[in-house]
Amino acid sequence: MKVHMHEDGVTRCAWCGTDPLYVAYHDSEWGVPEYDDRALFEKLILDGFQAGLAWITILRKREGFRAAFDGFQPEIIARYTPDKVEALMQDTGIVRNRSKIESTIRSAQVWLDIQERGPGFSRLLWDINGPVLDNRRAPGDPALVTSPVAVAMSKELKKRGFNFVGPTIVYAFMQAVGMVDDHAITCHRHGLAAQDARA
Repeated sequence: MKVHMHEDGVTRCAWCGTDPLYVAYHDSEWGVPEYDDRALFEKLILDGFQAGLAWITILRKREGFRAAFDGFQPEIIARYTPDKVEALMQDTGIVRNRSKIESTIRSAQVWLDIQERGPGFSRLLWDINGPVLDNRRAPGDPALVTSPVAVAMSKELKKRGFNFVGPTIVYAFMQAVGMVDDHAITCHRHGLAAQDARA
């Protein structure tokens, strides 16, 4: 896990580089525990779209995704028609991948079922994860790409009908939503995820 001293004198995980959008994401979102059902759905879908691409590509298109997918409201997405899929395939504001678009519709339907029948999306995921795990990544440690918990979460999501939720995608999702704290121990954000979770 490499770190970088920025011009503002702050040490950050090196993966965010110096792009202001990426730095802001690192400082204010990545690793912050998220418990909102809809927000977790949005992040999981975006991580699925990211497969094969750099996360900054998705981050730059995030507002386009939100506009195209009705604010990632599963109640609306679950009712998308083939005509809507075709419209999305013409939308340059998103990553135009038919399989991932169609998977998003199915995922919204699954999400609704989890909300209606229990236990709720956030509860399902956090029960699998448990408390925030601090991996205490030292500078120079190789980046983690999966974990036993990610494998278990991936299996549960696939069993319920989600796609594009392999263990690597799920682990990136877990990092982003603060289920694990993978900020390097010398990064200024390290340790804050668990504090946020206790607040």
